[in-house]
Amino acid sequence: MKTILVLGAGQGGIVTARELSRHSGNEEDINLVKILVFEKEETNVYSPSLPWVMVGKSKQQEITERSDKLQASGLEVIRGEIENIDPENIALTVNGKQYKGDHMVVSLGVEQADIYNLDQFGFNFFTLKGAQDFYAELKKFDGGEIAILVSSLPFKSPAAPYEAAMLIEDFVRKNNLPKSTNVSLYTPEAGPMEFAGAEASRELKELLEKKGIKYFPNHELKAVSGNALEFSNGETYDYDLLAYTPLHQLPEVIKKSDLAGNSEWVDVDNKTLQTKFENVYAIGDITHVTAENGSVLPKIGVFARQQAAVVAHNIGRILSNQKPDQTFVPEGKYFIEAGEGKASETGGRFSATGKNEVKMKTPAQWGHFSKWWDEKFWFFKNF
Repeated sequence: MKTILVLGAGQGGIVTARELSRHSGNEEDINLVKILVFEKEETNVYSPSLPWVMVGKSKQQEITERSDKLQASGLEVIRGEIENIDPENIALTVNGKQYKGDHMVVSLGVEQADIYNLDQFGFNFFTLKGAQDFYAELKKFDGGEIAILVSSLPFKSPAAPYEAAMLIEDFVRKNNLPKSTNVSLYTPEAGPMEFAGAEASRELKELLEKKGIKYFPNHELKAVSGNALEFSNGETYDYDLLAYTPLHQLPEVIKKSDLAGNSEWVDVDNKTLQTKFENVYAIGDITHVTAENGSVLPKIGVFARQQAAVVAHNIGRILSNQKPDQTFVPEGKYFIEAGEGKASETGGRFSATGKNEVKMKTPAQWGHFSKWWDEKFWFFKNF
């Protein structure tokens, strides 16, 4: 029996494992392939919903599930910290025990780290606890300066800070906080979601302006104190409540392996997602993937899911003694929460023509419902 090692049970890992089960011919009582999923976290968090948690629109039990409830024929979830990855021999060590396989899919996601002692002054809303703690403070907030800070580049879910800003603005207005209350967003980016192209970036910026959100691009953090943010351009801004994105980096266990590339991420074939090691693949936020126009792809869950489906399909073909016949095409859609119970469908293709064909639709209630439904269906389908 062939064994496939799936490292990580985030969105990419889950799709990989379930699709592998389907493509490998596994059935309820007959398993042709063993699929081992390795995950250190006890709880699976649906991270696209964290901005809702920041403003009390979602609760922990609505966006989490136990990792060991992941289900598919032939699948086993192994809890523990991955101590070593040996891609040359398609092996890894967890809790002192070595596991070997015939194929390996690495989908560990980014490792978050604190910089400038930000955790002493604000809330990391890329974690469940940080989002919950921010909401606890927001409920007590009686007015002043609210800062949303992008602390470094790149970071996953590049729409999240913009969603957070618009949802917080909506909360401020609906809860009748003083009119002197301001929501400001500071980022090193030259514009919102530049990867999506000039048109979508401009439309998102205009949406922020319509809502009265102060936007400060090209602001690279230099230092932070208990009441002020200092930037490398010499500007300093006061704040009363701070939410921030942490540093995103390659997990240490990958850095120690031979998977880390010159890009400081895992370099893969842009179409097959295979690493420099045969039968070893990497997907999702840890990868360095470029579109045919040369642009580096953003770290978005929709791409992780697509990459997972391609890799699982092709491994299934290999197991059946057939040639892989699918390639990854960077296209898809996602929904950007805009407050007022509305969201904007944003999507398209990162094209080969040198111009990204990404469009952002006017925020609407159906967009918000679609994002809500994506969350519910994710748990229904996978757990």
